[in-house]
Amino acid sequence: MSDRSKPRKQPKPRSPLPSNPKSLTLAQSRMARRSLLKPSLVSALSLLALYSLFHASPPLPPILSSSSSSSSAAAATTASSRPPTPTIYVYDLPRKFTYGVIRSYLVARDPGAAQKPDVALRYPGHQHSAEWHLFYDLHCPARRPDSPVHRVSDPADADLFYVPFFSSLSLVVNPIRPANAEAAPEKVYSDEAMQEELMEWLEGQEYWRRNRGRDHVFVCQDPNALYRVIDRVRNAVLLVSDFGRLRGDQASLVKDVILPYSHRINPYSGDIGIDGRHSLLFFMGNRYRKEGGKVRDTLFQILEHEKDVVIKHGTQSRESRRRATQGMHSAKFCLHPAGDTPSACRLFDAIVSLCVPVIVSDYIELPFEDVIDYGKIAIFVDTSTAVKPGYLTKMLRKISKDKILQYQQELRKVKHYFEYEDPNGTVNEIWRQVSSKLPLIKLMINRDKRFVQRGQDDLDCSCICSRQNGTITSR
Repeated sequence: MSDRSKPRKQPKPRSPLPSNPKSLTLAQSRMARRSLLKPSLVSALSLLALYSLFHASPPLPPILSSSSSSSSAAAATTASSRPPTPTIYVYDLPRKFTYGVIRSYLVARDPGAAQKPDVALRYPGHQHSAEWHLFYDLHCPARRPDSPVHRVSDPADADLFYVPFFSSLSLVVNPIRPANAEAAPEKVYSDEAMQEELMEWLEGQEYWRRNRGRDHVFVCQDPNALYRVIDRVRNAVLLVSDFGRLRGDQASLVKDVILPYSHRINPYSGDIGIDGRHSLLFFMGNRYRKEGGKVRDTLFQILEHEKDVVIKHGTQSRESRRRATQGMHSAKFCLHPAGDTPSACRLFDAIVSLCVPVIVSDYIELPFEDVIDYGKIAIFVDTSTAVKPGYLTKMLRKISKDKILQYQQELRKVKHYFEYEDPNGTVNEIWRQVSSKLPLIKLMINRDKRFVQRGQDDLDCSCICSRQNGTITSR
């Protein structure tokens, strides 16, 4: 029988796929997947082709490259991932706590100021004027839209609450007596009474009571500002110059913000260099101070006869500021010893003068240290070392011209942080610092809610205690 006549063997029918996929061979598995995917893939490609035909879009313009589109997408992602800007509500305090304080200050010196309208009152310039600059910023119609805090008109929308009491100015109004004080003693201004009245008003507010003041912000830049009621506001964010007269349970670096003093002399506008700076070291200020400032008298005795050193006793006056401006602008280094408290405006006068600060203050706290490395712009000397005869001048004379120029370059980079009137300066940085406290504020508010009972005098040991620190002499 020929091969053609032989009956063909019928192919064996394919067995159905086993219920257990593991029993498939590798080849069978691949075949099965391909056979299952083909109809779906064809259908999908057909639909895509039809969609493209009816929804064709023009090509992207040449300037929008793939890299620029990916950059735009990345920027959009970054913007959407940013946390929202913290909101702040400004209390509409009775005017006696704001413009009333200015009026009282001016009337104590010029009784005619009593008749001036509020818009004609000018806040007097002094080293603790941060409270005015922050107040003005929050009430400015042309306030910058990218400020680190956004003002809201409804307290229900606020993350933070600003209390615009001029506490530092109020403090210096108190000792001044109007000319007719004896005839009308009841009208004599009292800072202590103002503090008590402020707290009586504030403690009647719903939003103060809600979180025991934790989300409130006070400026108390003068070391004695709000001293009578400080224990009643210690939960709040305090804007201070240092912690010299505050206990660890009243203020700390964790919850509060260190402010720079307003500089009292004209900033230096020239180029960096030492050719016009003929003095080695300059200081002008009150020789006799209390507490840590006693080091001043010792330094006077050591330095007043040194060559190329200018050290003078002086108090606040227009003539003193003129002489201080001239002295700082013509010196390579400016001495900053402690005063009644660890800091003083003289440090910030030196910074805007590009005069390298020599800081002799063991417990000083400095503003904006998360963005400023003070080791690059200042020289630190602990008190016990600074009072060794000959040490300071010998150390300063060894510093090379190139090193001084390096200090000056760094000073010029950070100078704007100490200019209250610079749009990108002090005020903007203060608000950034305040906004950075918000996560901690929310943590403490939520933490308070789980305590069954918490008294006003219960202490939180959650601080960075500055008194445990000390100055390390620069090497």
